[in-house]
Amino acid sequence: MKSLPLVIATLSLAASIGGCRSTDAVTETPMETTHRMRTGGSIDGRPVNLFTLRNANGMEVEVMDHGATVTRVIVPDRDGNPVDVVLGFDTAEEYPEKSQYFGCTVGRVGNRIAGGRFELDGKAYALAANNGPNHLHGGEVGFDKRRWDADPIMTAKGPGVRFTLTSADGEEGYPGRVEAETIYVLTDRNELEVEMSATTDAPTPVNIVHHTYWNLGGHDSGTILDEVLRIRADRYTPVDGTFIPTGDLAPVAGTAVDFRTAKRIGRDIDAYPGDQAEGGEDPGGYDHNFCLDGEAGTMREVVRLSDPRTGIVMTITTDQPGIQFYTGNFLNGMTGKGGAVYEKFGGLCLETQAYPDSINHAGEPGWPDVVLRPGDTYRHRMVHRFGID
Repeated sequence: MKSLPLVIATLSLAASIGGCRSTDAVTETPMETTHRMRTGGSIDGRPVNLFTLRNANGMEVEVMDHGATVTRVIVPDRDGNPVDVVLGFDTAEEYPEKSQYFGCTVGRVGNRIAGGRFELDGKAYALAANNGPNHLHGGEVGFDKRRWDADPIMTAKGPGVRFTLTSADGEEGYPGRVEAETIYVLTDRNELEVEMSATTDAPTPVNIVHHTYWNLGGHDSGTILDEVLRIRADRYTPVDGTFIPTGDLAPVAGTAVDFRTAKRIGRDIDAYPGDQAEGGEDPGGYDHNFCLDGEAGTMREVVRLSDPRTGIVMTITTDQPGIQFYTGNFLNGMTGKGGAVYEKFGGLCLETQAYPDSINHAGEPGWPDVVLRPGDTYRHRMVHRFGID
């Protein structure tokens, strides 16, 4: 099996993360035969490092250390043409300015915590209410807005990058010091492997989530409504008007969230029209957590997504109990890579995870335990495999 070069790059703010690349103010430094380095640019006065992974099949993945973020995934379509299947921006500085968690690692707790409050071992904790009345994706400055330390690695499966981050005791209101790690590996089986782990010195909730926006027709191809999705889940967690689970683990049978048999995403999406009243916060579309079939902690295939235009197929295998399916409902016409305009339904997220607000359902039947304690290690693995219909 042949491994192609791992490229280490430091982004200039004027250089493209997306399609075309500027060579202005870029210095290339030869290292080992499998590496080269490009330098220049910064966010908040610090250089931003971009890592490019390539395999033997023409697939390419780019990640950056700001937010341990996936910025580009290039996959050959049915005709062998390269297609960038993730939403993103041309410059590094646009990510903190415009991103709705594009491609990043979110934590310490991904998804929502009701009222920004929880109790752990008899003590109450208050977090930032950064999503209406609730806490979302780790708070005001979650893992997605932090600079991660990065180390390129070469594994038996292919090239990768290991990102590490320290979250201090009390950061964003969470107890305990957490050491977090995210590893991306690109294999010659056209797999993007994502492994997340964490340890702590005091009990704390942890639910680290990968948050790429996918469009298998190409990031600039319009909506994902004609893509075909299957989710292996018999149940889901219904939510209230602020997207907080009601506590039920309800059957998907007979509902618009039944994806046990593959169907067009747009087929039943009008069942969720959103709150059209003045001041309403729900724009409609899918934004649901599914309780995945199979045993949590065991790797199993849970998702199959395909695009009829390109023929590209993506499957997801994970060890997590749940997955959030989100259809980009809040995309607002922002300008992305290459001048593409990302409108509502322009991309989708498939975020493997523990269920939203699990910390406030501790001990309830069927709900996962998200409390990490000293001496234990949080582990989360997901594998995206790409092919052609």
